[in-house]
Amino acid sequence: MPIRERTHSIESGPAEELRAPPASHRPPDDCGRLCRTLGLAFVAVLVLSCAASQTRAVAEQRVTERPGLSLDPLPSWNDTPAKREIIGFVRAVTDPANPGYFPPEDRIAAFDNDGTLWVEQPLYPELAFAMDRLETLARAHPEWKSVDLLRTLLTSNTQSMIALGNRVPIEVIVASHTGMSTTLFDTIVREWMRHARHPRFDRPYTDLAYQPQLELLAFLRANEFRTYVVCAGTVEFMRPWTWEAYGIRPDQVIGTSVETTYEVQGGKTSLLRLPQISLVGDGGGKPVGIQRHIGQRPILAFGNSDGDFEMLQWTTHGSGRARLGLVLHHDDAKREYAYDRQSSIGRLDKTLDAADEAGWVVVSMKNDWNTTFAD
Repeated sequence: MPIRERTHSIESGPAEELRAPPASHRPPDDCGRLCRTLGLAFVAVLVLSCAASQTRAVAEQRVTERPGLSLDPLPSWNDTPAKREIIGFVRAVTDPANPGYFPPEDRIAAFDNDGTLWVEQPLYPELAFAMDRLETLARAHPEWKSVDLLRTLLTSNTQSMIALGNRVPIEVIVASHTGMSTTLFDTIVREWMRHARHPRFDRPYTDLAYQPQLELLAFLRANEFRTYVVCAGTVEFMRPWTWEAYGIRPDQVIGTSVETTYEVQGGKTSLLRLPQISLVGDGGGKPVGIQRHIGQRPILAFGNSDGDFEMLQWTTHGSGRARLGLVLHHDDAKREYAYDRQSSIGRLDKTLDAADEAGWVVVSMKNDWNTTFAD
């Protein structure tokens, strides 16, 4: 859901032609000077009055936008401790009089993607994309038959792919994501996202972004946070659609990435995606990616699996000021899926065990959200 700032402009209409009055109707010079003086004084008073009114209006707007007041910034969240914790945190870090205050330049929020911002069951969307790519490319790559993993994937069903576990294998990324320009890969991803449908909900994957999380992202940005996606998925797979889905710009996406090289062929420049991984953006790779990309520690992190443990730990072990770790627990089989410790996709085990002692807020999809997807 794109979040775009609104801009306002005032366009002046056509200027009216000004004509001097006939000489018989012109006032004496002294009278004219007096009128002009009084007119200027009136304009000055009017301008000062308008400026004061504008200042009051801006101040009043900021006050009414303060968390927890007249408007509910998170309408898809139930009135539970989790929601109150989030709003209280934002109030604290944006209030200069609060000991937990952070200036806008330090307000960084890091969100995992799969299972935190959109559906990751029954198969990671990027793995579904990779499998479609493998099938398309298989005829041109007979050598894949000698690679056990690729041969197994090309002849197996969804359950076999689920058994791969929490990570998309490196061999799959190399085979399906590399050997082409960045421009071509971007086009392939966009085309796949337009046509792919989720097997249960029969909707585009971008329609399956969680509505409560979209509200939270917008709420944070309204309070001068910079919001980042920090995911085990590949950067280049996510960047083509994160703006449309979440309002997150491509430069605010961090994740697994492949090596890229600059080339000039036939007078045309391009960036070629090489069959080498430069960073695995899962587990401990998440804080490393954050440091490489941003150079600052987040003050809020939101994840849903054991792959987010280190990001949550890194975020909340910062300075003594207010910091917030959030863990989404998938416990709603009716509206989405229910899974945690035993799941091969998005396993939530050690992170759930550590949450209480670490002070991380566990968000129940079933109890803390009153809706899951936008209609």
